[in-house]
Amino acid sequence: MDPQARIVKVLQSTTGKAITPGPDESLFVSGLLDSFALTDFVSGLEAEFGVTIPDSDLSARKFDTVAKVSAYLAAKQ
Repeated sequence: MDPQARIVKVLQSTTGKAITPGPDESLFVSGLLDSFALTDFVSGLEAEFGVTIPDSDLSARKFDTVAKVSAYLAAKQ
């Protein structure tokens, strides 16, 4: 499974919605994520990808789209 599909899987698990956002669709503007759901989403990403995401990186700007999350995770691995 490619990284973007894995990110969408985590997003679906976090939101409880069977959604497939486009790579550049804002997860916050669309209402899929908010500041409270972001922490759950990041926890799911840490488990799925085996990375540690520091609290200092928890910002909507870094996790706004599937493409941005994918690039962030690629830099972490």
